[in-house]
Amino acid sequence: MLLLAVDTATPAVTVALHDGTSVVAESGQVDARRHGELLLPAVDRVLAEAGVRLDAVTDVVVGVGPGPYTGLRVGLVTAATFGSALSVPVHGVCTLDGLAYAAGLEGPFAVATDARRKEVYWARYEDFRTRVTEPAVDRPADLAERLAGLPVVGAGAVLYPEAFRDARGPEHVSAGALAAVAVERLAAGAELLPPLPLYLRRPDAQVPKNYKVVTPK
Repeated sequence: MLLLAVDTATPAVTVALHDGTSVVAESGQVDARRHGELLLPAVDRVLAEAGVRLDAVTDVVVGVGPGPYTGLRVGLVTAATFGSALSVPVHGVCTLDGLAYAAGLEGPFAVATDARRKEVYWARYEDFRTRVTEPAVDRPADLAERLAGLPVVGAGAVLYPEAFRDARGPEHVSAGALAAVAVERLAAGAELLPPLPLYLRRPDAQVPKNYKVVTPK
């Protein structure tokens, strides 16, 4: 197995190669505005570091979010393109699950990423492998009481310390953790998610309502 993992659901553009036992190469840059520009060069760097060609990849894993519309689709479209070009399976993993895995906490905790609009994407976990709620989007103040006393991992927690008193890192997901989640689940015979975006709200760009139609006379 040589699994290529990518994630662009957060400001981090992250890529990793996993050989079924461990991560053999990884790259990550945080830049919320340059997902499309940074992703393919990151793939090239990871392949070069590992000393392998793209056609050696046997599986592709992609973070399906939740995340902002524009950034999230960069990773999904790239993963789908690699899967089609290489004729290999493409597996989806919830980005929050990758962040939870990287945190490595054994007791109950939550993960929160920045959803903009003064909101966070979040989910609750029993341990770093087990999510117990569906991903959701809410205002931090509305979660403060529900998550009181729990560690909260991720950039969303760090941004709102008044709501999340026990905010912890890592702030952003790593493709290495995402790949490790996928490898464990595949080995256990679990079904992974389809490589489709997990959108929890409408995109920021909207078609104007009640716009004036101009027709030639």
